[in-house]
Amino acid sequence: MRDGLEVLREQMSLAEIMRLIEKTAMWVSRETFQYLPVWFPEMARRDLMYKQNWSAPQLNTNRASGESVHKQVANESANKALTWALGMKTKERPNWTCCHIWGVDDPYFQRSNSLVADKRFFSCVGNMVLLPTPLKAFTDAMPEVKAMIRIAAEDYYQWAPQHDDVASTNYRRERCDWEAFPESWRGVSSINVLPNVVPFNGGIKRKADARLTRVLSDVQSAGQFYPTESVKEVLRYWSECIPGFGARVNAIGL
Repeated sequence: MRDGLEVLREQMSLAEIMRLIEKTAMWVSRETFQYLPVWFPEMARRDLMYKQNWSAPQLNTNRASGESVHKQVANESANKALTWALGMKTKERPNWTCCHIWGVDDPYFQRSNSLVADKRFFSCVGNMVLLPTPLKAFTDAMPEVKAMIRIAAEDYYQWAPQHDDVASTNYRRERCDWEAFPESWRGVSSINVLPNVVPFNGGIKRKADARLTRVLSDVQSAGQFYPTESVKEVLRYWSECIPGFGARVNAIGL
């Protein structure tokens, strides 16, 4: 049987696919990103999960066998970070999916995604975009689509992760199909906007303040399994990337 992407490309051009994404994708504002770039620095995908304020393992028990296994982080925290940074509640976004922007491009899903397994980037709101659920398949399977999203995100947030696996992706400006690149995504660094950006507001600020306060409290007093040193490293990384954020963290008391 022929490659499904080949069949799709015969029926729908890359420009048409990008138009759907351009018109529907929802982005966190640059101001929100700079105010709190990473919302759950204690979490990364496949990390082990704990309860009772990080004092006891969180287990999944098979009802049939009775066997218990240590539960691992999936995408819940990243999903929650993006939802809050967009000023929403989960119930207010049916059929929308959190899509990580930076990662390992593998259409066969055989390689682990080292960027979302990195606490610096997993819940980074500059590393996510909210898409209607059916459109996420394009970013999973079509590297040229994800490359365009990365170009737009880097231009808008003025940031891209420094990571070995980023260098090995198909993200290359010189290889971009500029004829298919959305017009409204061009020059966003100068006009300071992407379509469907949710402006920073008081509700988002309150959520961000509460989240950072909790992180800094946990660094001081969470249970024995809390990854204190890793969290400090994440906060130091972002303090260097965004000096204004660093000043806030230091003022609060890292």
